[in-house]
Amino acid sequence: MSHTDPKALLRGVNIFIILAVLTGLEFVVAVTNASILLLTLVAVVKAGLVLWYYMHVYKLNESEMDGDHHSYEWKLATNRLGLWLFILSDAFLFGGLLVARFNLMGLTRPHLSQELGLLVTVVLLVSSFFMNRAETQMALGNVKAFLNNTLVTIVLGIGFVAGVVGVEWQLAAEEGLKAGASAEAAIFYMMTGMHAFHVITGVIFLIIVYLNARKGVYSAEKHWAVEAATVYWHFVDVVWIFFYPAIYLIGRLS
Repeated sequence: MSHTDPKALLRGVNIFIILAVLTGLEFVVAVTNASILLLTLVAVVKAGLVLWYYMHVYKLNESEMDGDHHSYEWKLATNRLGLWLFILSDAFLFGGLLVARFNLMGLTRPHLSQELGLLVTVVLLVSSFFMNRAETQMALGNVKAFLNNTLVTIVLGIGFVAGVVGVEWQLAAEEGLKAGASAEAAIFYMMTGMHAFHVITGVIFLIIVYLNARKGVYSAEKHWAVEAATVYWHFVDVVWIFFYPAIYLIGRLS
């Protein structure tokens, strides 16, 4: 039901290292040959790693659906299924934005700061790393470590939003990419704005979980809210794994 193996922390580190290397590869590919096929492949591999381990796809069949509808195990299994149905429905929204991006902009991309794009991407990936450690520590019964890692995740999440909305939007406007000026501008602000909104809701979710943990609401055996917040946070990360190359790396400058 939970991460009872201390090696889960090491596995999280290994996944993060692979994600970091793949992100570096994305950047190198974009500034050298800009292979759309390779960029897409790297994004799919990164998303697969996050989905399988960080987002607990392997856990969907872990809980026993026994006949006792009041048992924690039964509720955990149904809650996981419900959460994933929500995530899948939300994924259609972001999928639609990706389709609109290529339909409206083709193989062109706006003038944006490559360095800032890489920076905010790194910030979000690092936040997922700390969120994975936070949840794993809760599953191991280490509430203090959970609180520390969750707090770091919250700060990094706020930093990501500040980088995209507070800095990138201003730089984009200075480059002539102003809201309502063109289809390119509309899809840029819609994609980044909708994603930033989800990051903000994720931060609020994490703050609630953080405060509840300080009150002793969760334990190593029962912490569904922590797992749900973690999965949602990593979902936001998965979305950006595809948005980052679509916005910053793929295509020639318009």
